Amino acid sequence: MIKNGMLGRFIAVVSLVASAAGLAFATAGNGPEISADEALQKLMDGNKRYIENQMTGSKLSDSATRASLAKSQKPYAIILTCSDSRVPPEIVFDKGLGELFVIRVAGNVPDPIVLGSIEYAAEHLGTPLVVVLGHERCGAVSAAVGAKGKSTGSVNIDAIVKAIAPNLKKAARECEACKGETKCSVTKKDAFVECVVDANAKTVAAGLTKQSKILKHLSDAKKLKIVAAKYDLDDGTVTLFK
Repeated sequence: MIKNGMLGRFIAVVSLVASAAGLAFATAGNGPEISADEALQKLMDGNKRYIENQMTGSKLSDSATRASLAKSQKPYAIILTCSDSRVPPEIVFDKGLGELFVIRVAGNVPDPIVLGSIEYAAEHLGTPLVVVLGHERCGAVSAAVGAKGKSTGSVNIDAIVKAIAPNLKKAARECEACKGETKCSVTKKDAFVECVVDANAKTVAAGLTKQSKILKHLSDAKKLKIVAAKYDLDDGTVTLFK
């Protein structure tokens, strides 16, 4: 027979587990009061200002803004992008403190930690938009193209290359520059790398709801929008993929 003390603890544990299971599919009620489409428009408007050298984001990075965000945050967009030093989302989209929930990893590829980070912002903070942002001349993608299925010499870099590698075949099939080319990765390597960058961003965006039940639930409920995009290193333009 279970003693009263043990029974009480058992019930408490069961209640906690049940509560946690329920929270896994609940969005925070105090998220940003903005739709995914409005959030996306704010990003593109900011990118336009960035391109035209009319940036205003620094105004939202002052001491008053910092103080207002000290105890809470309501970012309206999650940006999954590359670690490349030339692609800082806050600058590219002309944003200040508290506007973007940024996750940066080489090749913008998701692992469980990245997925958990996205889930946290989408589910707990109520952020309605995810942008998977690839970029021109991505070094991680170039490494995947150059590896040709062989080790790079680093098990850790190999993990990045392995995540990107499936997009090489996809790019070879779909890349306009590769039409009629049997060895496009060699004869037109630069163009092929760009095609793999595009394919990788699209694949990652499409795969988020397949890899996360929470993101799928939010997406199905129209509480989360996921898009893929690409940043041009030369002119600073962010282009959305359809």
